[in-house]
Amino acid sequence: MDLTQLNGVGPALATKLDKLGLRNVEDLLFHLPIRYQDRTRLVPLHALRPKTACLVEGQITSSSLQRGRRVSLRVIISQNGASLSLRFIHFHAHQAKSFTNGRNVRCFGELRPSPQGLEMVHPEYVLFDDVPPSLADQLTPIYPTTEGLSLTRMGQLIALAWQQLEKGSLILHELLPQQPINQYQLPSLQESLRQLHYPTVHADLHQLQDQVSPAKLRLVLEELIAHQLTLKRAKQQNQRLPAPTLALSKHLEQGLIKNLPFELTGAQQRVWQEVAMDLTTPVPMVRMVQGDVGSGKTVLAALAACRAVDHGCQVAVLAPTEILAEQHFHTFSHWLEPLGINVVWLTGKQKAQVKRQSLVAIASGEGQVIVGTHALFQEAVEYQHLGLIIIDEQHRFGVAQRHSLVKKAPLGRGLHQLVMTATPIPRTLAMSVYGDLDHSLIDELPPGRKPINSVLLNNIKRAEVIERIHLACNSGQQVYWICPLIEASEVLQCEAAQDTAALLTQQLNNIKVGLVHGRLSGTEKAEVMAQFKAGDIQLLVATTVVEVGVDVPNANLMVIDNAERLGLAQLHQLRGRVGRGQVQSHCLFMYQAPLSAMGRERLDILRQSNDGFVIAEKDLQLRGPGEVLGTRQAGAVGLRIADLMRDAHLLREVKVIAEGYTNYPHKTEKIISRWVGENRAFAKV
Repeated sequence: MDLTQLNGVGPALATKLDKLGLRNVEDLLFHLPIRYQDRTRLVPLHALRPKTACLVEGQITSSSLQRGRRVSLRVIISQNGASLSLRFIHFHAHQAKSFTNGRNVRCFGELRPSPQGLEMVHPEYVLFDDVPPSLADQLTPIYPTTEGLSLTRMGQLIALAWQQLEKGSLILHELLPQQPINQYQLPSLQESLRQLHYPTVHADLHQLQDQVSPAKLRLVLEELIAHQLTLKRAKQQNQRLPAPTLALSKHLEQGLIKNLPFELTGAQQRVWQEVAMDLTTPVPMVRMVQGDVGSGKTVLAALAACRAVDHGCQVAVLAPTEILAEQHFHTFSHWLEPLGINVVWLTGKQKAQVKRQSLVAIASGEGQVIVGTHALFQEAVEYQHLGLIIIDEQHRFGVAQRHSLVKKAPLGRGLHQLVMTATPIPRTLAMSVYGDLDHSLIDELPPGRKPINSVLLNNIKRAEVIERIHLACNSGQQVYWICPLIEASEVLQCEAAQDTAALLTQQLNNIKVGLVHGRLSGTEKAEVMAQFKAGDIQLLVATTVVEVGVDVPNANLMVIDNAERLGLAQLHQLRGRVGRGQVQSHCLFMYQAPLSAMGRERLDILRQSNDGFVIAEKDLQLRGPGEVLGTRQAGAVGLRIADLMRDAHLLREVKVIAEGYTNYPHKTEKIISRWVGENRAFAKV
């Protein structure tokens, strides 16, 4: 049912609701409160606890203006010998005069400690003399809103939607199987929505606030099932056409392994067997290889490329940045060209003549392994016989982008996909976030790799850090200095990369300092990174653009400025830029004091562990999944009410339940439509 069918909803209001993802009346019913307020009972003044919100009542015993940095109005109310302070910073003269001694007042607000005891700052209040106002007969829901849309108006709109449901103009189908309903003793769909929108005075407030009530669980299960079904459909779509059968062929693979200056780890051998097995079938491989920073994912990609080329197929290697793409080009060229494999380089910023040559080589089949950025799936690129795509740093690409490259397959054929990520995602989460992919995990680092020594340093020791850099550079080592921002910001008060580079150049006048950041062109960044890799630059000042970048084995010291501003996953990725050689490496996390307790705990995790998966688990416990999973991918399914951290214990069961929908295709379509909505295209790629 269209929103404009509701009384009072015109185009302007519909536009505001659209910002919240509310596009029909059913969406309104699934727009759930983020918290609740209990205005059903009065809390005696002697029983108040700090940092809680409650409804109180008392008699005004004093009212006065308090002078300080700004004038505030302080009102004292009393009840049975106990008292509470009400404080108003923004007020007008008429308001101040209304707080006369002897009058009664009822207030709702959050209790805060103050030098004078507990107080409420700017509470909602009602003054009365004899007859007190009525208490609420149910808990008060607080909804997410947007600019120009009040909480009151949102409640009214949801009430209108509820009316449509009650009178039968809107029908909500039960789409959850009976088994989980019985197992978890869940209410019906309509009853669940009623309990969440209109909880009675007897409802368990703690369950509601913690988002773990049976009513909430009922909807969470539905949404997670819809998410799984959507991912499953995406995988089926990817595998609908046959891919080339790449049976065992030892010529190029063994040649590569023989030429490598190292032996594959046990984990690499195990994961390669999983990848190789997928390649031997006509069913398109859709596999993600997870591996911590420096675990050796690239060599597995090279082995897969050898297998494909041995069978006459082209391979496309997609990287998110030109810097990383260029590194892959050099690595693949170094490994594969001695085997007679032609490696081609393609990016959007190549000179026209070079690009034409690359396009001709790709179209003719002369280019066997093609390395590049988003340019690989542009319309102008025609492959003679593409059989395998390798995507590095999977978290930087959306499903839609992967699909654009899949469409480059020969007519009527599918492609094998190997996607890689160094972003550590705990397996239970990976199963849900990347449910359209099979998973392999490289859980072993190459032998001889020394753990990076991580140190936390207060910013006041900056001079000591600069002296340490001076000694390191003069001894032939190279150093990274990472800054969170490009330019100065009054908001974040971080050291800017440009200012830091200028300052370090001045203080270290015999040291060659380079600067790289996201606003440089691809060519400019590549030039700076090439100079750094060649040793012409000793100290590289950079923003987080080097999070995914070139390997510089001689760089064994990294300084991360304002480390408390960055996420753990990102800090771990940055730290992985050092420690690529045989020399002991160090990472100095500089922070601006004072650190919060959580800030200290987060940085301590990095100091104590070099294991990205351990770090990710700890980060999940502290902050939830947002940081670990990174920026929402284009085309990915967003979760509206479920929480992957809170609800992780349900994921295995959800996968089992989702499998049962195979026999109910009509329910599958309806549950995907209800929870995925306009993101249904995700399920069709």
